[in-house]
Amino acid sequence: MSNSIKNETIKGISWSAIDSISAQGITFIVSIVLGRLLSPAEYGTIGVANIFVALFNKIVDSGFSNALIRKQDTKNIDYNTTFIINLSVSGVLYVLCFLFAPLIARYFNNDILESVIRWICLVVIINAFAIIHRTQFIKNINFKTQAKISVFSSIISGVIGIAMAIAGCGVWSLVGQQISRQLCNTVLFWVYNKWRPQIEFSYQSFKELFSFGSKLLLTGITDTIFNELSTIVTGKIYSSATLGQYSRAKQFGSMFSSNLSTVMERVTYPVLSRFQNNQNKLIDYYKIMIRSLMLVSGIGLAIISSCARPIILILLGEKWTEAIIYLQLIAFVDVFIPLKNVNLNLLKVYGRSDYIFRLSIIKRIIELSAVLLGIYFSMEWMIIGFAITGFIGFVLNAYCTSKESGYKVWDQIADLIPSFSLSLLVGIAMFIVSIFIDNIYICLITQLFIGAILFFTIAEITKLKEYVFVKQIVVDLLKKVPFFNRNSVG
Repeated sequence: MSNSIKNETIKGISWSAIDSISAQGITFIVSIVLGRLLSPAEYGTIGVANIFVALFNKIVDSGFSNALIRKQDTKNIDYNTTFIINLSVSGVLYVLCFLFAPLIARYFNNDILESVIRWICLVVIINAFAIIHRTQFIKNINFKTQAKISVFSSIISGVIGIAMAIAGCGVWSLVGQQISRQLCNTVLFWVYNKWRPQIEFSYQSFKELFSFGSKLLLTGITDTIFNELSTIVTGKIYSSATLGQYSRAKQFGSMFSSNLSTVMERVTYPVLSRFQNNQNKLIDYYKIMIRSLMLVSGIGLAIISSCARPIILILLGEKWTEAIIYLQLIAFVDVFIPLKNVNLNLLKVYGRSDYIFRLSIIKRIIELSAVLLGIYFSMEWMIIGFAITGFIGFVLNAYCTSKESGYKVWDQIADLIPSFSLSLLVGIAMFIVSIFIDNIYICLITQLFIGAILFFTIAEITKLKEYVFVKQIVVDLLKKVPFFNRNSVG
């Protein structure tokens, strides 16, 4: 990897990480406070409402953002055309949401859900106003500004959510938090990005962007529906309280995988796009990325799964005990998510959105088996099913990337085995510690200490290539911080 691309990657990763970690970290702290103030049933209600927010946001974007990022000679009329489409679609979806809210509430036997859905779906329209501004920042690998926006919005919305919860607003504190966060995001995107929409529409631009983005749109819709299918099944078959327990475990589990996936997906896609005409550099960059991702996501799996009990009890309290087993299992579901997303980024670079759509359909059909386990057996079996189908999904992705790149499936799996094995060993050691220590505070500290010692000792002795690469990135990042830079002035 050339120094210029490496530096740009490091810069993109650092600011994207600051964006995700800071914003999600603040949101995480806020969620802990709210978790102690609100009930699992109230979290179950917002969990159902968020299904429609996630689905509608995918439809509004229509895959155009990815098409704009990939396009080399993007013109202003492309942005204006996309903006008009985004805003129009968001308006239509909100009207449909408003009209069907009573039926949805009746289906889930939750009266308050009608009003919650009508308010929370305003987020979709607010988000539509900022999609182009965000896309331009991503295209230019400008994550510094996005980090500032995310942090500020998270703080403001967090304060609003906590204040409403203390005032006894219940589930409405979660609604207020989400709406205020998206509103702050949109306003600040308009402040920091001087691009302004104009009333112009090009059918040719729409056709070009949609030909690539349409398959990603269908993929996004399919993925979102199936990703939320577990929430739908839980909300319908089990109680709102159980759904709340599952939603919180899912939120805790995704804190790591989602942040890592978001950071790497946003950075690798524009960088990989620059190599689309140089096959050797493209594959070299891709190889080091998936190996490094396996190392980092694997350690995340080890920590979350083995430390689930003290994490839940310390942060949320005894009323969330049911979420412990869910969190332990969800960690195994999340471990392959960052890898699968980078797989798909490579297919986007090759322009194979058709592969992405077909993969989505095949994987979702396979995932139905996991949903059936939840319907006929238990929540635990459903999550185990998702973990198994998650690995199958990665293999399918790897097969399609191998057809374009020549990087064979087994070679990809073989490159990941060392990091996964190390992570599994560390996780088992940490879990054994939890068996012998009852005090949750001492248990967590001991687990993390032993896990860190074991990981760094083995990694330093074996000199794993991905460990050396990640270590170098961390060192380079720290050198940019004055406190760690001995040559800095003052």
